[in-house]
Amino acid sequence: MTRPRARARRVTMTPRLEEANAPEAGLGQRLRLAAHWIKAGGVVAYPTEAVYGLGCDPWNGAATRRILTLKQRPESKGLIVIAADFSQLTPFVVPLEAERMAAILATWPGPHTWLLPARPEVPPWLRGEHATLAVRVTAHPLAAALCRAAGRALVSTSANRATRLPARTALEVRLRLGEAGDYLLAGPCGGRAQCSSIRDGRTGRLLRP
Repeated sequence: MTRPRARARRVTMTPRLEEANAPEAGLGQRLRLAAHWIKAGGVVAYPTEAVYGLGCDPWNGAATRRILTLKQRPESKGLIVIAADFSQLTPFVVPLEAERMAAILATWPGPHTWLLPARPEVPPWLRGEHATLAVRVTAHPLAAALCRAAGRALVSTSANRATRLPARTALEVRLRLGEAGDYLLAGPCGGRAQCSSIRDGRTGRLLRP
């Protein structure tokens, strides 16, 4: 399956983009700007159920590796991909048998990440050294709206460097990551104390509470 590859362009958050995140800027305008950066191969910070995430087009290797470098995270670990609905995840994963899929779909939208068999075309920068991919239909309204505005699923990994605490506010994103991203879609996180749970799709075994 051939996927479009947008060339990633390293652009820091400019005063103009910061101004677009001000409260007086409409949500539609901010979503369009964030979606523009995603489609252009950029990196966007956005709120999720518990913490701020860093996201990009999952098929864009240059953008994804920018995130991995920023986080100092090894590619072998793999990443989570979030979506507004399951249809955005079907290019990435192979559905399980009907009974298991029904149980998984019943948890979405929600803060529940599942490991499902990755399709052969899923690149190593997403699945790492695994045969599965971690996916979630997000329950956060702004994260879901960004997926819809961009017209695709998104990489979703916490906005922090390795071993550091994840950012829970837009201010913490700026303080901890500086101008390392291309756009900051400001908004409140969902209020969860912990990041999403992670379970094995085949067995239901809890891997991360």
